[in-house]
Amino acid sequence: MATVAEVMNRDVLAVDPTASIGEAAEKMMDGGVGAVVVMEDMVRLTGIITERDILRAVAQRARAAEARVRQWMTESVITIEPDTPIEEAAKMMFERNFRHLPVSKDGRLLGIVSLRRLSQYEFEQAKESVG
Repeated sequence: MATVAEVMNRDVLAVDPTASIGEAAEKMMDGGVGAVVVMEDMVRLTGIITERDILRAVAQRARAAEARVRQWMTESVITIEPDTPIEEAAKMMFERNFRHLPVSKDGRLLGIVSLRRLSQYEFEQAKESVG
């Protein structure tokens, strides 16, 4: 059974909570991702900011250069362990309406898993079983 460790992205992009939402959006665009983790002093996971959070900020007329990540991020970050089966991760993400889920072990951030990565993995598995 495949685990989250096999599909997670280990190159996690991060921003400080004091960064502007414009900086966070730029990092997402440059990295081709839909979320960045928020790390206090780039050490401690304190949140996650997603495309949806930035869209919400823009809809409420926040200024990208002035609004801070800490104002718009999700603070109560739920993480998953790397040895979790991907089916369990997918179920958790579906039930909570998450597109991104940080992966950690013993309080240390190891990566992030996205619905896109899970879908890509499932597609590859389906292709292999047919072909």
